[in-house]
Amino acid sequence: MASLAGKVAIVTGAGSGIGRATARLFAELGARVVAADWNRETGEETVEQMRRDGHEARFQLADVSQAAGAQRLAGFAVEQYGRLDALVNNAAVQILGALTATSEEDWDRLHSVNLKGVFLCSKYAIPEMIRSGGGSIVNIASILGLVGDPDLAAYCAMKGGVIALTKAAAMGYGPQGVRVNCICPGDVDTPMVQDYFNQAPDPRQAREAVSAHYALRRIADPREVAQTAAFLASDDSSFITGSVIIVDGGLTSKCY
Repeated sequence: MASLAGKVAIVTGAGSGIGRATARLFAELGARVVAADWNRETGEETVEQMRRDGHEARFQLADVSQAAGAQRLAGFAVEQYGRLDALVNNAAVQILGALTATSEEDWDRLHSVNLKGVFLCSKYAIPEMIRSGGGSIVNIASILGLVGDPDLAAYCAMKGGVIALTKAAAMGYGPQGVRVNCICPGDVDTPMVQDYFNQAPDPRQAREAVSAHYALRRIADPREVAQTAAFLASDDSSFITGSVIIVDGGLTSKCY
């Protein structure tokens, strides 16, 4: 596993799921972590877990959909630790809806967090990374930025936007030592996905039906996505930028 010793990292959406797993793994690998979330209770719980394990971490309440919140977040990391080396843009929301059934309010909500939030956090993190001598941004996109789901039209649009923004930012700031990559997970065993299964008449059968679509016959553990993020944030991936890393257990490899 790559080392993150000496690095300062921000992880958004750190209160649960992929964000929590990423924050904890980064700390295990030696990073000083700012765990950000809009939910104070779950975010502070993540930091408490990390500190119990003997790691260095701070919680920052942050609404990434607002410029002031994103700017404060970057400033907080530098204020606490003197530099910024890595940013994991993980915070996201999901709202079901076919294109014609999606309200303007739902579209705006998804845009404000899933795409605008990535833009704002990156906007304020990049100058701090440049001042620190370079850095790495890891955007958590989705396979739904690459393929379509008719019941998640707006979500697909925002994740596709994250992929395009990743490439643009990689080209724009590579000369200044900032690498930008994104991860496209398939289904991940997060609280949100667990809630989806639990709403089914037979949760176990629902999980097995989804898992059957995967070559590995299971969905991902959040830590498996976090491990990819750790590699991309580390110096071991020093020549990787503008890349889309698919972590989907083979789901998008098949035709039928």
